This record gives sequence, C-alpha cells and structure tokens, in this order.
Amino acid sequence: MLDFSASLRSKLPKVGTTIFTVMSGLAAKENALNLSQGFPDFNCSDELIELVHQAMRQGHNQYAPMPGVMALREQIAFKTASLYGTQYDPEKEITVTAGATQAIFTAIAACVDEDDEVLIFTPAYDCYEPAIELVGGKPVYVQLKTPDYCIDWEEVKKMINRKTKMIILNSPHNPTGSVLSKDDFIQLEKIVHNSNIILLSDEVYEHIVFDGKSHQSIACFPELAKRSFIVSSFGKTYHTTGWKVGYCLAPADLMLEFRKTHQYNVFTVNSAAQYAYAEFLKKEDEFLGLNYFYQEKRDLFQSLIKGSRFKLSNTAGTYFQLLDYSTISDEKDTDFAVRLTKEHKIASIPVSVFYNKAIDNKVLRFCFAKENHTLEEAAAILQKI
Repeated sequence: MLDFSASLRSKLPKVGTTIFTVMSGLAAKENALNLSQGFPDFNCSDELIELVHQAMRQGHNQYAPMPGVMALREQIAFKTASLYGTQYDPEKEITVTAGATQAIFTAIAACVDEDDEVLIFTPAYDCYEPAIELVGGKPVYVQLKTPDYCIDWEEVKKMINRKTKMIILNSPHNPTGSVLSKDDFIQLEKIVHNSNIILLSDEVYEHIVFDGKSHQSIACFPELAKRSFIVSSFGKTYHTTGWKVGYCLAPADLMLEFRKTHQYNVFTVNSAAQYAYAEFLKKEDEFLGLNYFYQEKRDLFQSLIKGSRFKLSNTAGTYFQLLDYSTISDEKDTDFAVRLTKEHKIASIPVSVFYNKAIDNKVLRFCFAKENHTLEEAAAILQKI
C-alpha cells in the first residue's frame, strides 16, 4: 500500500484542530455548559425561517449568481449607505460569501503573494494566520496593549516596510471585545497614506457595540475605504451562524480580483437563504436593536458574576466577556480551561491560543450569546470557583 504521508509536506505544520472544536467537544463529553464557541443557544427569528421556506417553495433552489442574489446585494448597499454614508455598487463592489471566514480567506488569497507581509493584531481570531501562510505570505504580529487591548500606532509605523502588503483589522474585536475609535482610523490613514497597502477589515460584530457608542466602519473613511475589503456576517447579526452566509465590500478594482478567487473556491452561496436575507434586511429594527439586545445580556452576565474571584475586563462590543483568573490559580490558561470544563462543568476559550507566541495573561473568553437561564447557571458555577 502506498504511503503518501511520508512524502506529503504539510502547508500548515503548526496547525491542529481549532480550539473551538476542542473545547466544544470537551464540553459535550463532560456535559458542561458551553460558553466557549461563539454561537447563540437560542433560535433565530421565526419570520426569517419562514422566508427561507417561501424562497424554497418559490423555486430558489438552484445556483445563485456567482456574486450573490442581486436583491440581497442591493439591500446590503442600501444598509451600508444608510449607516456609514458610503455607496457601494451592488453590481461590481459587493459579493455574497459562504460566511465571513471564506470572505477573509478569499481576500487574502486574491491579493497576498509569496513573501508579502501581512500585519495582524494579536490576540487575533485564528483564521487569519493560516490563510496568509497557505498563500506563501508572512504574518507579522503586533500585540494589542493590555489591559484595554488597544493599538500602539507608533509600533505599527515601525513594522511597516516595502514588503507590507496588507493590514488586517478586527473591530469589534474577537476575542477581547475592544472597539476601535475614530482616532484609531485617523492614525491608520496617516500610516498608509501614499502606500499601496491593502486593508482587510473584519467587521462581523458591527451591530454589537455597547454603551451608546457607534461602530466605526472603515467605510466611514473614504481614503481608507478605497483600499479596503470589508467583511461582515449575517450569522452574527441574525443568530444564524450555521447558515454560513456573509458578504464582502470593496472598490471595483479590488472586488474584481476577489471574485476571480471566489468563483473557484465556493462559486456561489445558498440561494434560499440569500432571498430570505434580502427581505429580512428591510426590517432595520432587527439589526439596529441588536446592540441593546446583547448589552442586556452583557450587563446581566457581569452583574451575576460580580463579587466572584474573577476580574472582568471592559467589553465594548461583540458577545464575549474576558475573565481574569490570576487571583484564583497560576495554572496555564489552557490547563485551567480544561479543568473548569471537567471539574466545574463550564467551558470557555483560553486567550493564549489567539497569540502567535507564549503569552498567558491568565484570561479566559466566555460567550454570553446565551439564554438568560444559561447565563444564570454559568454565573452560579463561576461564583463558587
């Protein structure tokens, strides 16, 4: 029998099973509350489900156009112009994707060449680095400054050189819950001025920003938008992560290259879901009210664990809460997360896995996109630790 493993060189030798799969699997095995992976434990809108059924019954069960259903692209363009004041052409500048992760991979694959450098801010969501490495690029890491997980723009300036091809931004930020300000984008604008650097802005939590603040999309800054891919997700907005539908915005010249890759890695996306989202997007309250919906859950979760031995960080956006356990244990966060799952029946994500090197600040990430009774049960466990 032939042994291909002996001659096969892994393109991702450092990559194993994602921490999300590991911790969710452990939670299931241990019958633990799963506050690790970022998905709700409640259902999406009944009306949205019915819209999918209607689309299926109306015959929308074959391939959609490669860039996406036009009705959906038009609604995305309308929403973007209404919220951020920038008009994207639904014909040439908007593409519907099989979730945000596919959009991110496609943007990187379309633009990054061998030995190009791509700046990533760590702790970073785990799909950026592998995509860069698969296309032969070189990830360059800039650490966010604790405890607020903010960007040191002076440090960014020092990292820029002639090999810098792309900078990846993520706001609201997973895993920390930090949010970039208008001043952050002004600083970025100064840095990339008169350069050919492309920006990739991961904005999947755009509608989950708290305390009366507004999401600062890169689309709000014309000089940045003209060099940017912007990625968002219907899964995060409408509690439909399993449907895997997102989208990408970019000026026509960038989108042309994006689609060249997109057409060969997925070609097109679930037709019925696209028609359903096109109708549901007309209900602005469904996404404009999302920040209030999740702020209530954030505030509830924080109030329930107040007085525990965990230290809370400020969560300005997303549906993740970081908890510092340094006064409880000096264990590695990976070990502590496993022990909490096995012994206390609550699963989380250790934040060290989002770094490119050994940095352990004794912090775990908990997802509060859960039913209130789930959060109450989780808080009762945490209060006893």
